[in-house]
Amino acid sequence: MLDYNQPIDRARDPTRSEDPQRTSEASFNVLELVSLLWRRKIAIASAALIGACLAVTVGKSLTPRYTATAQLYVDPRELQLVDRELTPRAQDVSGMSMVVESQARLITSNSVLLQLIQQANLDKDPEFGGGGDGRSLMTSLLGLIGIQPRAPSAADIKDVQLAALEALNKHITIRKTEKSFIVDIEVWSTDPAKAAMLANTLTNTFLTDSRNSQALAARRATSELSGRLKELRERLRNAETALATYKAQNNFVGTQDSLISDQQLSNSNQRLSAARAATMDAQARLDQIEANKRTAADAGAIPEALQSPTIANLRAQYADARKKYAEQTAELGPRHPALRQTEKQVEDLKRTISEEIERFAQSAKNDLTRARDYEASLNRALEVQKRQSVQLSQAGVRLRELEREVDASRDVYQSFLKRSRETEEQETLNTSAARVIGEATVPQRRSFPPAMSLFAMIGFIFGALAAASWFVAAEHLFNGATAPQPSRRERTPAPDLTRPQPEAAAPQPALALVEKPLIARLQEADVIRTLGAILATGSGVDLTRVGWPTLRPGFPLTTLLNALRDMRAAMARRAGSKTMPVIALVSAGDTTGRSVTALNFALAAARDGGRVLMIDADHQAHTLSNRINRPGKSEPSKFGWLSIGSKAAREIKTVNGISVLPAGESDAAKAADAIRKAISQARSAGGYDLVILDGPAMPLSAAGRKLLDSADALVAVLPTSLDINDSMEEILAALGGAQRKLVGVVLDELAPAPQTRQRGKQYA
Repeated sequence: MLDYNQPIDRARDPTRSEDPQRTSEASFNVLELVSLLWRRKIAIASAALIGACLAVTVGKSLTPRYTATAQLYVDPRELQLVDRELTPRAQDVSGMSMVVESQARLITSNSVLLQLIQQANLDKDPEFGGGGDGRSLMTSLLGLIGIQPRAPSAADIKDVQLAALEALNKHITIRKTEKSFIVDIEVWSTDPAKAAMLANTLTNTFLTDSRNSQALAARRATSELSGRLKELRERLRNAETALATYKAQNNFVGTQDSLISDQQLSNSNQRLSAARAATMDAQARLDQIEANKRTAADAGAIPEALQSPTIANLRAQYADARKKYAEQTAELGPRHPALRQTEKQVEDLKRTISEEIERFAQSAKNDLTRARDYEASLNRALEVQKRQSVQLSQAGVRLRELEREVDASRDVYQSFLKRSRETEEQETLNTSAARVIGEATVPQRRSFPPAMSLFAMIGFIFGALAAASWFVAAEHLFNGATAPQPSRRERTPAPDLTRPQPEAAAPQPALALVEKPLIARLQEADVIRTLGAILATGSGVDLTRVGWPTLRPGFPLTTLLNALRDMRAAMARRAGSKTMPVIALVSAGDTTGRSVTALNFALAAARDGGRVLMIDADHQAHTLSNRINRPGKSEPSKFGWLSIGSKAAREIKTVNGISVLPAGESDAAKAADAIRKAISQARSAGGYDLVILDGPAMPLSAAGRKLLDSADALVAVLPTSLDINDSMEEILAALGGAQRKLVGVVLDELAPAPQTRQRGKQYA
């Protein structure tokens, strides 16, 4: 192989084989791989059987594990034993699911697991990091020789428990069934009975811890509430005392509904109304009596006189006397003593009636005077009560404030007192709805390791893969180490008349160190071959159908494409800010391989989105031009404006995003000048991102050297059918000072296409 970090050795190895080698030293295709594996089928099968046996042996040596499962139903709704629970329940589905998940996490909490460790004595179990029988045996042996072991300290006991806790955590798996309240508790152990015992004990420990937690929460709540009750009771007592004192100071005396002052004010108002009515009645009665007296009407016609029995008796006597007087008048004379006596009796009765009626009038006056006096006294008393009521109303603002404080303190105190009694009773109630729906049973089958058939299958597959990989790698390395080196093709370069010929006796100068370029390998796996007759399509020339091997479509990240991208990046760095850099591909071998490599280089750049101009710079072979412009095309190509020297060598637009400029001049100098002129025109027009020169051919002429001087980077194409070291030496010697532009080397590992008779498009 070629070492680009050292000078190239010109000496040939006389023991090197001269037989041509047409294939790559380290490439395999699918058919070769299948053939190799088929030849080694017995060895691969033997390795697979050995792998199966080893896998079964490893499986037998593993410690078996037995998993026991207990099922727990965790109902987040719990039991409704009292109206107000200590903790509110979740109402929505998501809240219930979170409660169940939290309960599932509590199963593996440290508090629950430490209780399990103490109940099952796991801190003394060797499986969980305990001392076990080994420590007991060591203690007995030390006791026989009179040495008493040191008693474990609290820190040692805690460390042992923590170690057992860590080991127990690895033995427990909690699984919650989706969309349900079922929790599976899985515990594995090397002993199936122990696994079932631990699963059941863990379930019971969790339920007990859950009940204890509820009781502890209720007890803590009761203690907190009881501690506040004393303070609330004292606050209520102070508020009630302040209220009573304020009432006594401001004469707030009365029933629960109203004050006495309010009742007195209401009663006085009612009595005053009644007194006013009585006064008005007495006044009306007196006015009526006075009116009867002033008129000629009968004074005894007033209601009091009519209702009085005395007046009625006098009126009866008066009527009898008048009747008697009338009878005597008719019988006796006017001077008769009897008549005179009767007349005097009538006058006496009339006077008596008038006096009696006068007494009624005086009584009415007295009643009116008394009613007025009573009304006046009621008015005075009502005014006093009104003033007292106003004062009490002003003091009632503070009274109501004190009453509100008393009511608030009483409500808070009663609420705390009631809640304290409820929580005190809840200490003995179990409101948890969690219960065991499936106890763990002793497992009959182990959970690990799996069945030996699976181990055998895995070992068989890995053994076969390992053997196949070994044979493929060995075949690859063997071919690379022992394959004969391809022979050099002796070339006799044509003398260049434009260059002075060195003297035969002059020694060759030593080659300078070459900077290591990038290396790409063009292999059969990277390309696809098409029939040469398929050239023209309905939309123009397709460079993937010219009969040459071209890049496979749909593989953007192959090693070849990445290497070509790196070469273009190196070229861009060397070109700097120059637009449309120029890269030339040179080769010391067959020109067809160079042209194929240049075509694939252009296709790779176009696949990455670049606008590529490809120029045939080989004015001698015209390999690219002959392939593009060969006769027999069914449709004319699409020509562009760019040309080299003549109208016949105009730019050809292809469907691949690449423009091809064929060779147009047979003279080397004119061809080179035309190419440089075309590059300048394209750079001025700005229609391309990259120019690829296919050539010039080796050996270089003076025009070819000038063309390479205008290039920004060079890529050497080395066919592996020839000695790549000799080919590289020849290229470096021909390049001279231009070798500093070398950015990459492409190893052409493609097999040359056999020379077959050209078939027509109809056959294709």
